[in-house]
Amino acid sequence: MEAASVKDKIDPIIPPREHIYLDGPKPRTYELKFAWQVFSQFIKGFRTLHFVGPCVTVFGSARFKEEHRYYQAAREFGKRIADAGFTTMTGGGPGIMEAANRGAFESGGESVGCNIRLPFEQHPNPYLHKSITFDFFFLRKVILVKYSYAFVILPGGFGTMDEFFETLTLVQTKTITQFPVVLFGKEYYQKLWEAMEDMAAQGTISPEDMKLVLLTDSVDEAMHHIQTYIKQNYVVKPRKRLWWLFEKR
Repeated sequence: MEAASVKDKIDPIIPPREHIYLDGPKPRTYELKFAWQVFSQFIKGFRTLHFVGPCVTVFGSARFKEEHRYYQAAREFGKRIADAGFTTMTGGGPGIMEAANRGAFESGGESVGCNIRLPFEQHPNPYLHKSITFDFFFLRKVILVKYSYAFVILPGGFGTMDEFFETLTLVQTKTITQFPVVLFGKEYYQKLWEAMEDMAAQGTISPEDMKLVLLTDSVDEAMHHIQTYIKQNYVVKPRKRLWWLFEKR
């Protein structure tokens, strides 16, 4: 009864969060406010990140500490991404995200974070030139993909797997095309890789789909793979700032 009484106290016109999505239809004013919140956060994201330049997004666990080898690998990725002239984009939190942003920040490269409001674990790291915080995971994932030319997935948990497979599905279905995806950490991802190979053997994915991902332990190999894809498929065009949209340098 206690849980029900708490639920009854929820203001019906406050836009919903993920944990009450399954409560069924809400009042129309509630749904309208939710739609407006989604729209306004999209616009804020577009305005904040329109000029960040071509990005490489790095995904990975928020739980690795500075001394961990995967933290150090992510830091090296940030440095190498900066050296290649790209902006490093992450989820903006601690762990792998912090490490990649740190590597870029300390090397003089651009560092961007797309954070998420959570009751635990997630807080913006101190190595960000630009940061934006979202209320909903689906908004955040759209922005993390929208501005990136390549994706690096280091070891992580449920959230990292969600980001990896959603990005991979977009590439597989040609919703986004010719975008390199790097899965870093052969030991960590060996069983996942075998499961993907079994999918191909069972016919639930095509054998060619395995070529959409590079599994590696080498930062050099990963960066060469990314740069080769980008040079072959993309021309980076500078974006003009419009005074009537109040876009400042």
